[in-house]
Amino acid sequence: MSSESERFIVVTGGPGAGKSTLIDRLQEAGFARSEEAGRGIIQDQLVIGGRALPWIDPDLFAEAMLCWELRSYRLAVARAAPVFFDRGIPDIVGYLRLEGRPVPDHIHAAAQRFRYHRRVLVAPPWPEIYEQDDERRQSFETARQTYESMVAAYTEYGYELVTLPCVPVEERLRFVAGWIG
Repeated sequence: MSSESERFIVVTGGPGAGKSTLIDRLQEAGFARSEEAGRGIIQDQLVIGGRALPWIDPDLFAEAMLCWELRSYRLAVARAAPVFFDRGIPDIVGYLRLEGRPVPDHIHAAAQRFRYHRRVLVAPPWPEIYEQDDERRQSFETARQTYESMVAAYTEYGYELVTLPCVPVEERLRFVAGWIG
């Protein structure tokens, strides 16, 4: 991976498809990673009684995710090795479109300027493992729609999608390890 952005590998898809579990396992195997913006922001906002929640103020939530993702990107620049991102800036575009919200020009600019590896790993909807919780309130149907929105957003920004197999995390880990060499 020669250029800076080629070291930045995004894992995206709908909620509850095993992305974070895979990234946790990659971290245990010694890879650097980012933390998922959405879940982190929701947890923080619930603690402080904040408004940047997808069910209260989707636009403010998107702005908070943008700040989080830009900081994650800048922190990754300081690393020499590959970094796995639990979602990326184009996910914000996909989220806003899913919610029927306009995508502000500055978010488009961020998705164009802050680039990741040209191939993005995408976790497809996986009903057998999908679970709701305090932060993941979407139905499985909404999770499927989110997946489709993320695929469309990354494709729009010129990324090639590599679909993760719906297999146990250890097999997914071997798939990713083989993919990155």
